[in-house]
Amino acid sequence: MFGSGLRILVSLLASALLFAGAPARVVSQTVGTDELLLALADPSQIAALSHLAKDPAFSPVAKEAANFPILRTSDAESILKFHPDLVLIASYTRAETKALLQRTGVKLLILEKFESLDDLYANARTIGVALGHPDRAEAAIRNWQHRVAALNKRLQGSRRVRVLPASTFPFTAGADTTFQDVCDHAGALNVAAEAGLRGHQPTPTEKLLTWNAEVLVASGEEGNRVIERLRELPSYKFLPAMKAGHVVLVSGPCMASTAQARLDAYEELARALHPERFK
Repeated sequence: MFGSGLRILVSLLASALLFAGAPARVVSQTVGTDELLLALADPSQIAALSHLAKDPAFSPVAKEAANFPILRTSDAESILKFHPDLVLIASYTRAETKALLQRTGVKLLILEKFESLDDLYANARTIGVALGHPDRAEAAIRNWQHRVAALNKRLQGSRRVRVLPASTFPFTAGADTTFQDVCDHAGALNVAAEAGLRGHQPTPTEKLLTWNAEVLVASGEEGNRVIERLRELPSYKFLPAMKAGHVVLVSGPCMASTAQARLDAYEELARALHPERFK
């Protein structure tokens, strides 16, 4: 009943947008909105992508972004140089940038939530409608749902591996984070969330031994020596998982993705933690 009503609402909104004219010059200000814009827009609709769009250290769509202009910086001045009729930003966009754009009267689409898979589906639908391509968004969502279902089937009945997000930066990721979302779909138990941490918090060095992590999960984009650097940090050097060499590196842009590249992180981490399910 609810799903049927939502589809009718999306259809009505899309019809209204198409009547008014779909946007012809869309600028994306964040890497997450780059992902969705590239997946859902006509190439001719894309005026510019974020300033990090072509950097493979941050962007999981760097190759796809190669043929499009990018912002010089993420500020309002750089955005407005492309004369957009729609700008895609996120709740974490700097407040002054958001305020300057609002004062110009340019149409803004602000993505507020992106921690979970459901947030991804909602954001794709919102952007699909804004672009005049709601059917394209629904097709993308069906594809993502198929991938998630196939991974769930592989992992069915497996024991969740106790993992700790490890970083050379002095923060760890608890509940309500993209890392937690990856764990939820990769057969992992995030010990930071189990310990009650929410969001990104300072790493509680003195408590890590009590969390009994079996595997440390780190970003492969922190550098070639990330494992050696982690071994030197007091937070991790005494952990049994570190001493045993139980460290998994996952593609940083995918693990941190606020859009569909998170599915690549699900699959990458699941393969590392449950190799027997992928033979």
